[in-house]
Formats: sequence, structure tokens, C-alpha cells
Amino acid sequence: MTTQTRSVTPQVVDDDLLATLPTTDDPTLRLALNAVTHSGVNDSALDREKVTGTPKVMSNRLDDWAATSQQKSGRCWLFSSLNLLRSAARKDLGVKNFELSGNYAVFWDKFERANYFLADVIATASEPLDSRLIQFMLAEVLGDGGQWDMAVSIYAKHGVVPKEAMPETEPSTHTAQMNKQLQTLLRKAALDLREQAAAGASQEVLDAARKGILSDVWRILVISLGNPPSSFEWEWIDDDKGFHRDGVLTPQQFYERHVGIDLSGYVCLVDDPRQEHPKGRALTVEHLGNVVGGRQIRYINAPMDTIKKLAAETIVAGEPVWFGADVSQQSGRDDGLLVGDLYDYSGLFGVDLSTTKEQRVNTGASAMNHAMLFTGVDVADGAPRRWRVENSWGEEPGDKGFFTMDDAWFTDYVFEVVVKIDSLPADLKAAVTEEPLALPAWDPMGTLAD
Repeated sequence: MTTQTRSVTPQVVDDDLLATLPTTDDPTLRLALNAVTHSGVNDSALDREKVTGTPKVMSNRLDDWAATSQQKSGRCWLFSSLNLLRSAARKDLGVKNFELSGNYAVFWDKFERANYFLADVIATASEPLDSRLIQFMLAEVLGDGGQWDMAVSIYAKHGVVPKEAMPETEPSTHTAQMNKQLQTLLRKAALDLREQAAAGASQEVLDAARKGILSDVWRILVISLGNPPSSFEWEWIDDDKGFHRDGVLTPQQFYERHVGIDLSGYVCLVDDPRQEHPKGRALTVEHLGNVVGGRQIRYINAPMDTIKKLAAETIVAGEPVWFGADVSQQSGRDDGLLVGDLYDYSGLFGVDLSTTKEQRVNTGASAMNHAMLFTGVDVADGAPRRWRVENSWGEEPGDKGFFTMDDAWFTDYVFEVVVKIDSLPADLKAAVTEEPLALPAWDPMGTLAD
């Protein structure tokens, strides 16, 4: 086969083009220039009517507790899922502001994910080093981000502990330097394992090497995060000043006794807007996970109206809802607003910058990059129109750490919502058990929330 190349004539910027370009003689351009150069793009584009016209009152609100903080780490998927679990523990213990340990959860995620990566390196040892898959694996190794099913795998295997049983450390709240050392170790180990496999090493030899590497991972984690408790003595005082003593519990026993949520009964619905992925279809992402033998990453591609309906019904029934979204778009941190067209960039620049959700996904402009918790919804005439969101950025932004989302923002930038399988309509239930369509490791649906 002969490969044909297209001959392209270089298109230079010439004087004729320059003569037609806008100038500061245009008063609207000059006004925008003055505003942007002084105040910046976002402050100049902010639609004041969107800020004042978005009430923060909800017809259904669950939260009466303080927001948590992931600090300078990418643990939002863990914090938001722990916030869901602590909603049950809070009621059981009678402690409104009870917290579960994010440090304990991230310790086991790092260790399990290192093992998952090493097993994947061995399984793909025949792939060329410069292949897209291997380069993607090496680039993405052991970051902080994650997905709902990855959190479920950690809690199912390792349980949870109260924050005081494994409190935060400097590296757990500022993970960059710890991650860098772990990534150096694992990338070096990947090259070594691939060389051994290419030289004909047996599975037993490779497995022994994997275990040796994991010993080094464990050492770094213990030095950085502390030793994860296999058991702990649990005593507490409830909000009515009552004293309670449980004795010594394992993390799994604490989960069973004080959380008790059956996470196997939940499924992640996604809004994948790409036309080639039909609604009602189960999806997964190759090479995505954190626990060998753990829960498979599974999404059900669902209509947005169904996603909103099920999320609202869950909140009205008294349970918060985990979700993932693209929080980098149209979000106001200080005001705590997630509002459609909060910033009028097209109006500011006089250029059509509007795009569809499908266009943004197809061009890499948008993906699920942050996980949070719905703790309220405003329902009018039977339909949700605003949502209250518990973030994990501490109490400084928004309403003491809580945000308000309007329905337009939900449509454009929410990608995932976790609901109970029993709540699914009949046309989606088959996707819970069907063989999912496997997307490549680098697909946008595999983006990790951090």
C-alpha cells in the first residue's frame, strides 16, 4: 500500500489580513480590554445577575454538619465517598460532625494501586515500551485521583476507621512529594520487570520481584502516613454528652457496626454524550482500577433526565448522593456557585465560544475531574431546579464549604451520579449485569477525580 501525503501550501499571516483585524478604535473592544487587563478574565466576565439570581435555599436539605477538607491533595473521590458513609455513621453514633479517616483510606489506595500497577506491568510486558498504552500507564501511575468503584473496592476490603484512629499527616494533606517518590520507585520497577520478562523470567520470579517492590512501597507509605491500624479501641461521647465504649474493633467491624451501607447495591450512572455510545449501555475502562480482584469499573450510560430524577428522589428520601463533575467550568469558588453561563466569555470577547457537552468531551475540553456530594435539592412543580453540594475544600469557600448548583450546570458539567440499583428503571437494570463495552485506558470516561 502506498501512503499518500497531502501537499499543503503554507498560509502566512500577510498585511492584507492584518489590515482587517479589530483594533482598539472599536469602543466595545477597548472597554473589554480595560476591564480584563485590570481585573482579569473571570472577574470581567462574571454575570452579576447570575450571582444575585441564584437562591441558596432548598426545599430538601440534609446537611447540618461541617464540611471536610482534602487540603492540598487529590482525594476528593475518597472524601466525598467517606462523606456519604459518615452520613450513616453520624446517625448511628449520634455525633453530628463525626469524620472518617481520609488518611487510612488513601494509605490502602496507594498500596493496593501500586500492586495493581505492577500486576498490569507484568501482564503487558510484551507491549512495546513506546506504545500508547505503556506510556499512558507510566504517565498516570499512582496519582491521587479515583472513581466511585475504586473507593468501593477499598472499603469492601479494608473497612474504615474514625479520623482519630489514623489522623492526617503532612504528606497525607500535601501529597505531591510523597507521590513523586512512589512514582519514581514504580516507574523504575516497571522497567526492571519488563527487562526480566523479556529475558524469559518465570511468573514465580516476576511475582517475587513484585512483592519486593511492594515492601519498598509499604516502607514509604508508613514513613509518610503512619501505620494503618489493624484494630483500635473505640470510645466516644455523643452530642447529648452520653459516653459509649465499643472495645477493640477491626476497621471491617467498625464499618459493619457503625456504617452498615451495602455498597454492592449501588451503581454509577454516567452521561456520556458521544453518539457512538448509546444510552442504556454498560461501559468500563480498560486498565482502570486499584485493587486486584476488586470491583470492576462499571458505568451505565443514562439519559440526563433519568440521572437527575433518581438523584433528586434519593435526596428527598433522606440520603446524600455521590457525583462527579467538571468543576473547572463555570464555577465560582468564592461565592460557592456552580451556575450555567456564570461567566459570559462570549459576550466579554465578542467571539462565539459556545460548545456542546459532546464537543467538549470529544476535544478533551471537559471530563469528570472532581467528586462531591449532593446534600440538598430544590424541587418545584415536581422537577429539580437547584442542588446543594458538599465539597471537600474546607469551610472557606461558598456557604461554609457548601456550594449551590443550578439545573443548567448539572446538565452541562455533571458526568456521574451514584444511585441504588433498586431505584433504576426497567430499561437500565439489564446493564447492571451485561458485559460492558470496554473503552481504552485513555478514554475521557476514565478521567480520575482529584
